Order: sequence, then structure tokens, then C-alpha cells
Amino acid sequence: MASMKGMILAAGYGERLWPLTADRTKPALPVLGKPLVGYVAEYLAQYGINDVIVNLHHRPESVRESLGDGSRFGVRLQYVHEPVILGTSGALDNARQLFDDDTFVVVNGKIITDIDLGEALKTHRQTDALATLVLRKNARRERFSVVDTQNGLVTGFGGMPQPLSSGVRSGDSDINSPLMFTGIQILELRIFDYIPRGAFSHSTADVYPKAIAQGERIAAHVGEGLWYELSTLQRYLDISLALLKAQGRNVDLGRNCLVDEAAQVRNSVLWNDVSVAEGARVQRAVIGDGVQIPARQLVENQVVVRADLVASRVRPAKALPGRVEGDNFVVRLSQ
Repeated sequence: MASMKGMILAAGYGERLWPLTADRTKPALPVLGKPLVGYVAEYLAQYGINDVIVNLHHRPESVRESLGDGSRFGVRLQYVHEPVILGTSGALDNARQLFDDDTFVVVNGKIITDIDLGEALKTHRQTDALATLVLRKNARRERFSVVDTQNGLVTGFGGMPQPLSSGVRSGDSDINSPLMFTGIQILELRIFDYIPRGAFSHSTADVYPKAIAQGERIAAHVGEGLWYELSTLQRYLDISLALLKAQGRNVDLGRNCLVDEAAQVRNSVLWNDVSVAEGARVQRAVIGDGVQIPARQLVENQVVVRADLVASRVRPAKALPGRVEGDNFVVRLSQ
């Protein structure tokens, strides 16, 4: 596997993670002190995939600063910039000259996982597939598109799953769980026969359906294990807390944080240079760089950034609304 190349998709806007993405893109968000995209780089390195391409578009400098040359995550990086966003397969077209005549792996830059990529590669080789999509059971019926399969092959892509019936627990229906795409895929170079040149395109909407219609084999590998996708503010907080809990902690403090002895901070993530004044209480919150929480203030189920960070910016269409409170901009999560 050592000669295989990897690609991390890191060009997205991260609108639903705004205002945390006001000054950086989604893959550059810190998760317990490590950039999200760093987890993906380490994941590839774990399987001997050390030559990695990263596509950039929105706030590209934030990803470059997060990853550098990749050496601290065990990889060697090549960056490819997209002046215009190109979609999940248009990104591959834009980088096609960098791929050797070999199998390669593409991973979405917004996930944290320990799904066994080696087992997925075995499936890929055994099925002689054009591509192998790593899937997982969506037992909780979260809002991820359903992937249709038959006899170990992907047959199509559906809409969102039906919610669980009343009184049915997710574990009870695990055997009938819909399948969802994890954002991990193994591809042969022939995939480029199906990707339009120099145009926006998405793998699951434009490329795989066309390949399947022409008789290509798209293998379905159902993986198990840890898989987190950080695409909303609520998911960012919940997943950070789940990772903290696994470490026996409930708070993550960035560099140069000052928490007064008479303040309380619980089940929260504080980025760098945050100060929490006397008597303040911070619970189930994400506090951005440089935020000062005033004395005796209650911050609960909120994301807080400095107001000057968003002062001249238009709130993205998919972002939750927030409001200025003093020097801070506050988004409530329970809305």
C-alpha cells in the first residue's frame, strides 16, 4: 500500500459551522488542539499513504497554516488550489495530473475515524471494482443520504432516511439500518473516464451514477468503528465532548487560557487566549480565540466568538443566527 497516493477534500466553505469558520475553513478548525484535517492526514499515514494531495478554495491559507508540509502528521503534502469551487469529483479532475497510474484513496477533510482502511482495500481488490465506497450503518437515521446496495455493489443513491418508528430504539433496528457514505473512497485511475473535464461535478450525483449505468462495479464496503463528521456547530460541540469523555476529561483549554478560580467551566471547548472572569459559568459551549467572558456571566449551549471577527461579514445562508453581546458574538445552539 506504500506507493498509493491519497487526497483530502478540504475546499468547502463550512457555512453551518459559522461563525467558527469566519476566519478559517472547516478542515482547519481545531479539534482538541489538532486541526480537523490533521486527523485525516494521520489516518492516511497509518495505512502507509504518505503522499497526499489537498485541494483548497475557501480561506486556503488556514489549511496551509494548519498542515504545513504535513510532516508532523506523517505525510508529504501537495496543495492544489481551486479558484472556483469544483465539487467532490471536479476536485479530482483539477488534480488529475498529480495521480500516478495506480489505485488512490480520497477522504473528506471533515471526518475523524478509525474505520479499517486496510479491510476496505481488500474488498476493493477482491471485487475488481472501479471504485469502492466505505459505508456504515446509519442506525440512528441521521440526515445522511441513503446508499443503495445489492450483492456487495452500490446500485444508487437515495434521499434522507426515514426516521425511526415511535418506540423503536436504534439498536433494535440495526439489522435494517440504511447505509450511508463515510466520505472514504478507493478509486482506480479509470474513474477519470467518467469525470467531466474542467467543470463542477459531484461524485455521488454526477460520476458514480454514470459509471454504474455503463456497467462499472462500484463496491460497497461496510465499515465499523469510530466515525465522526463535524459539519454543524452542534456536532462540533457534541463530538468534541465525546472525544474528551473518552480521554476522561470534560474541558479542553487552548493556549494561554485564563480561568478565574471563582469561575466554572464544564463540558466546554475553549480555543486560544480565552479568559473567563470571576463568577462566570461556561457549560456546553465553544469559545473562540481571544474571547473574554465577563464576570458572573452564564454561557450555556452557545458558541461565542469575538464580535469584531464577524462585524464586517455577511452571515452565510446555512448559518445559525447570532447576536452581538458586548464584545462578543453569540450563537445559541438550542434553536
